[in-house]
Formats: sequence, C-alpha cells, structure tokens
Amino acid sequence: MTDDLAALDATAQADLVRRGQISPCELVDAAIARIERVNPQINAVIIPRFDAARREASAPLPDGPFRGVPFLLKDLDTFSANDPYHAGTRFLRDAKFVADHDSYLVQKFRAAGFVVVGKTNTPEFGLNVTTEPATYGASRNPWNTAHSTGGSSGGSAAAVAAGLVPAAHASDGGGSVRIPASECGLVGLKPSRGRVSLGPDYGEYWHGLVISHAVTRSVRDCAAILDAIAGPMSGDPYFAPPPTRSYASEAGTAPGRLRIGVLAHIPGSVAKLHSDCAAAVGNAATLLESLGHSVELAYPPALDEHEPTTQHFMTLITSWTAAGLDAWGEKLGRVLTAHDVEPATWTFAELGRAATAAQYLNAIDQLHAFTRRMADWWTGGFDLLVTPTLGEPPPKLGELVPPADNPLAGLARSLGLIPFTAQFNITGQPAMSLPLHWNAAGLPIGVQFIAAYGREDILLRIAAQLEAAQPWAHRRPSVHA
Repeated sequence: MTDDLAALDATAQADLVRRGQISPCELVDAAIARIERVNPQINAVIIPRFDAARREASAPLPDGPFRGVPFLLKDLDTFSANDPYHAGTRFLRDAKFVADHDSYLVQKFRAAGFVVVGKTNTPEFGLNVTTEPATYGASRNPWNTAHSTGGSSGGSAAAVAAGLVPAAHASDGGGSVRIPASECGLVGLKPSRGRVSLGPDYGEYWHGLVISHAVTRSVRDCAAILDAIAGPMSGDPYFAPPPTRSYASEAGTAPGRLRIGVLAHIPGSVAKLHSDCAAAVGNAATLLESLGHSVELAYPPALDEHEPTTQHFMTLITSWTAAGLDAWGEKLGRVLTAHDVEPATWTFAELGRAATAAQYLNAIDQLHAFTRRMADWWTGGFDLLVTPTLGEPPPKLGELVPPADNPLAGLARSLGLIPFTAQFNITGQPAMSLPLHWNAAGLPIGVQFIAAYGREDILLRIAAQLEAAQPWAHRRPSVHA
C-alpha cells in the first residue's frame, strides 16, 4: 500500500482515509518517507516540517475534501504560522525568519484537510523562470535531472511529478504555475484575478498579476482544490465573480461544442517556435477537432503587441521588487544592500527605484488598455484560445542563471521561453497548462488553454475531456517515488 500511494492523486488518497482503509498518520508517514528517499535527487523540498505534520495528522483534522492528504507549500507568497519563510533569499534564511500567522490561503488549505509536510524551493522572490536560487541550489526535473523544473513554482512541480505528494501549492505572476506544470508534466491552472485571496498580508501583489493555486496530476484535484480555496475574504479589494456551481462538478461536465482559436507561432513572430512546441499545439488542435470542437487558426491581435508584456510589465515587477526589499528591511530592522540578494534581484530593485510614480501609473493604464483589447476577442465569439505553454522544451540547468556581471542576461534569455504566459497575468484571465505532449527526449511539453475572465468552468470541462481522451496519469518520470 505504501508504495502504491505515490501513484494516487489527492482525491484517491482522501477517499482511502474516508473509507477507513488508511489513516492520516499513515499517509503522512509514507509521504515523509518518500521525501527522505527521493528529494536528494531533485532538491524540491527545502524546509521540512515532518514533526509538525505528524502532530497535526495525529490530532483531529477538519473534515474537508482532502482530510489527511500530505501537501507542500511553496516558500513564497504565503505564510504558515511557526514555519520558516525565506522566499529564496539568503538574508531571510540567515535571519532565521519565522512567520507568526497563517495566510488566508494556508488557512483554507488546512480547512480542506491537507497536512503540510514541508515547503518547496523557489527562485529568489520568484523573479526567475527557473528554480535555481543561490540560497538553496537548483531543483532538478524528475524527467531528466539535467534540466530545469521551471519557475517560480519549480520545487512544487518537481515534488508532485516525482510522486512525493499528490499536489502542492503554486503561485503565478507571469506564468509561474503554468511554466513548471509544462516542464514537469502536470496540470497547472492560474485562476482568474481575484479568485483566491492574498490576504491578510496583501490586497494584491504585483498590482494584480499574482494569484495562487496548486500544481496537480489530475484535473479533478485541480478543480476540487480550487473549490476549497476560492472566494473572497474580508477586506479584499476586489474578487472574481462567483461560480454558478462547484468546480468539481464542472470537471465532470461535457463542454459542448466550443469555438477554439489556435496560436501556433510566437506572437509578433519575434522568435521561432521550437518544433516540439509546435507539434504539441498541432496535436492538441487535431485532438480537439476529433472531439467535435470548431478549431481555427485565430488569436487576439493584441498578442502581437510587445510593449505591454515587456516595458510596462517590467515597470510593475521592478517597482514591487524595490518596495519588497524596503519592506523586508523595515521588518528586519536594517537596510538591505546588494550584498543581501542575487545580482539580478538587486538590478530589478534599482530599475524599480528609478521609475517615477507617473511612469508606474502610466504602465498600469497601458496594461488596462491592453486587457480591453484582448477581451474583445473572447466577446467576439471565441470560447477558448490554445497556445503552446512555452516556446521551447525545458532548458538545461544553468541556461537561465545570469552571470554576476550581466544580471539581466537571464531575463533576455527567458523571453524566447515564455512568450505565451505573462499576457494572461496582465489580463487576469484564467489560463491552464495540460500535459498533452512529450518530445523524443522524453521531456514534457505543455499546451496552454485560456478562457475569458471568470470562466474557469470552461477550462475544467475541456481539461477533463482531454484527460479522458488522452490520459497522462500512467506516465512516470525517471525519478519517481
């Protein structure tokens, strides 16, 4: 039974507990054993909380949908009481910073019955699309440990792909759920802006670009976890329109015949799409047609614009990086310097400090205008847009880590890798990567699906249909529990 657990999704593990076939303590002990055995090969879990997890599993747990199921938190964006929080940084690790409260999201994970067994690796402040922080070292892709897991939720994705836990927390400010889901062969949904609260610490982060959810192996887990964490909390500045029924029920509902546009090249043709990614989206389009959907080569013309996803997007991120370093310095009681962070992080902060308030507000206005131009395409009759999740297969470790004397080299290199994701953080639309393709080298290649704002229901319906038509649960990476 213990060995078999690594192959089960969270819903199946919770069902074993519900039927009395296994106890939460046994589930947690088995997950800890898997982490201890396999994690040294992939460096996904950086902060274990094994003793606390065992205590929590042995106490009465909330009777939520995932009672007793082991879970991991990404060490970014959310706090868990009495646990270290480092956000990929050396200065928080060396200060031995410990959170004194649970974020609302963590409260909801706990209320769902999850037992947190540890925290996962992330790039410093989530600013890279590979998980290779100087503080904790690289997370390695279970499909091929010479390759990146993606970022910034790369530790979580590696852990789920390797069977350490069935699901793990992930967050997304420019693709950070979808990128690692694509590179590690998982389901990764970025919900609509305002769907999941960032409170009580933030009303919004990166001016609404960031949202949290999870990476999972199955669509049903993705849907049920969203049910557990969605909804506004007191004081939230805005929230997404509530669904008409549960997301779990949407994952079991036929999508009907959808009108689907396909984007099979990099927007603006500024780079050439890798043949593996072109094959992935082409095969997905053929599969969708075979399922009865109307599929055509079409996409929002606004995607060919580059200013919103370069200059204005970066104005927001660099400004928030500068503000974040200032805030952490105040919390720690000292001024943070370039010696406290990686060169790229410091360069981002310096760029943010150079931006004026007028430039910041102009960036917001420009991104709002871009969002309206994008939305016109969905209101014009399309139900979904399908793109490759990434512009190329998972890169090798080291390719996206900039040298100290050229700290923006990683950013320049990443532009060809992630030409399809950040646009939907800007618009706030729900977007989902599905593991529908593997290349000849055995590396996963995700396909991205985007719906109109607030329409996670459509994404979950089509995802479940595709999962049934072309299952991926049987696939196992070379490193697996």
